[in-house]
Amino acid sequence: MWAIARRKVASGSSASSVLRQSLSKIRPAASSAPRGYTTTVKEISMALLAGGGSKTVRGVVHCSYLGSLVSSRPVREVTSFLQIDSPIQVQRRPFSSDNGDLVDAVVPFMGESISDGTLAKFLKQPGDHVEIDEPIAQIETDKVTIDVPSPEAGVVQKFVAKEGDVVEPGTKIAVISKSGEGVTHVAPSEKTPSKASPEKEAVDKPQPKAETPPPKEKPKVPSPPPPKPSATEPVLPPKERERRVPMTRLRKRVATRLKDSQNTFAMLTTFNEVDMTNLMKLRSDYKDAFVEKHGVKLGLMSGFIKGAVSGLQNQPIINAVIDGDDIIYRDYIDISIAVGTPKGLVVPVIRNADRMNFAEIEKSINTLAKKANDGTISIDEMAGGSFTISNGGVYGSLLSTPIINPPQSAILGMHSIVNRPMVVGGNVVSRPMMYIALTYDHRLIDGREAVFFLRRIKDVVEDPRRLLLDI
Repeated sequence: MWAIARRKVASGSSASSVLRQSLSKIRPAASSAPRGYTTTVKEISMALLAGGGSKTVRGVVHCSYLGSLVSSRPVREVTSFLQIDSPIQVQRRPFSSDNGDLVDAVVPFMGESISDGTLAKFLKQPGDHVEIDEPIAQIETDKVTIDVPSPEAGVVQKFVAKEGDVVEPGTKIAVISKSGEGVTHVAPSEKTPSKASPEKEAVDKPQPKAETPPPKEKPKVPSPPPPKPSATEPVLPPKERERRVPMTRLRKRVATRLKDSQNTFAMLTTFNEVDMTNLMKLRSDYKDAFVEKHGVKLGLMSGFIKGAVSGLQNQPIINAVIDGDDIIYRDYIDISIAVGTPKGLVVPVIRNADRMNFAEIEKSINTLAKKANDGTISIDEMAGGSFTISNGGVYGSLLSTPIINPPQSAILGMHSIVNRPMVVGGNVVSRPMMYIALTYDHRLIDGREAVFFLRRIKDVVEDPRRLLLDI
C-alpha cells in the first residue's frame, strides 16, 4: 500500500489527498475502537522513516492532525510525532495564562463605610521581589491607610494603576509574576559621559581669528526709574514662593467633620483646674512596682479616664446623644482618645472602659497609640465611642476649647501641667496645676450637669482614694 502511495505522490498527486484515502482504509471503525490513532501513526512514522521522503512525512503529519480528536483543553505546543530513537524533537512553548504564572494584586476590602480610596504610593517597583502578603502599595481612605498585600510570592511585573488614582475594592493595581520570567528590574539609568575622540576635538576646536579693534561704545541712555506703587496697592509675595499641595483624604475628612460639628451642635465650654499633686505622687511611689507586675508604665491618662468614667456614671446625660426627636442613653462607656499622627488626627476607642483597671487602660492606650502612629490601625478600632478625651498638654497647650467629635455630645480637654502659686491652708505654696475644659452640646446638656461632671473629675484626680471608696 505504501508503495502505491509513493508512486501516486511521484506521479504528481497531492500527498495529503493520497494519504487521507490510505488512512481511511487502515483506520479502525469508530464502533470497534476509540478514536485514537497513536498505534497507526506510530506504524506510519516507522514506515516513512524507513523509506519515505520529507514531502511524504509532512503529508502524514498533516493527515494525522486532521483525523485526531480535538482535545478539551487548548493545545499550545508544537509537537512532532516522535519515536524514542527518532531524531525528531518535541518543542513546547509555555504560556502564563495556562500555568497561572501571573497573578493580579487587587485592592482589598476597606470597611463597610468606605467605598473607595486614593492610591497613595507604591512600596515596590517593577522587578522587585515580594513575599506572600508583603505590602506593595498603600491606599489612603477617609479614616485609615490600608496596605495592599501581594497575593503570591514572586516578582512585580508591572503596575496597572498610577499613584493618585481613586480605586475601589477589587480594583487591579499590579501584576505579580510567580516565576519572574520576562521581568526586567527597573533601575536608575547610569549615563557615563562618552569621551570625544582626539580627532573630533581637533576638528571642533575653533581656529584663532585675526584680532579686530573693539567697537566704540555708545553712550548709555539712563533707563527710567520703575513706577512706585501707590499707597493703596498691596504688595503681594511672588507666586514662586508659594506651594500648592493637594489635601489628603484623611485631612479632608477631618475638616468636613469638624465643620459639621460646628454647624450642628450648640457648643459651650466650661473650665476648671486640677491640683495634680496627689496623682503625681501616686505615680511616683508605685511606678516601679506597677511596671514589674503589669509590664507597662503608669501614666496620668489612666487616672483621667477613670475619673471620666466615674463622672459619666454620675451624669448619664453626658454619655447620651440626640437622634432626631429622641435621646439615646448609652448603657456602656467607650472612651475615644484623640491621637495626633503625621497624616492627621485619628480617634481610636477604648471599649468598655468602665470594666477596666488602671493596667488594662494603660495597655490599651499604648497599643492603640502605636498602631495609630504606624498607620496600622483598623476601622473597627476607631468606630463608635460615647465620649472623647483630647490631651493637648503633650504638645504644651495651656488652655483650649475642644470641638465635639460627632455623634457624641461632649469632649474633655486636658492641658499642660504648670507650677503655679496656690493658697493651701492659708499659705501660698507652689502646686502642679492643670486646666481642664469640657465642651458639650447645650441642646442636650445643661450647665448644671456639665459643671457637676467636671467637678467629679477634679475630685477624683486630686484624691484618687475616692475611687476605692466610691465617694
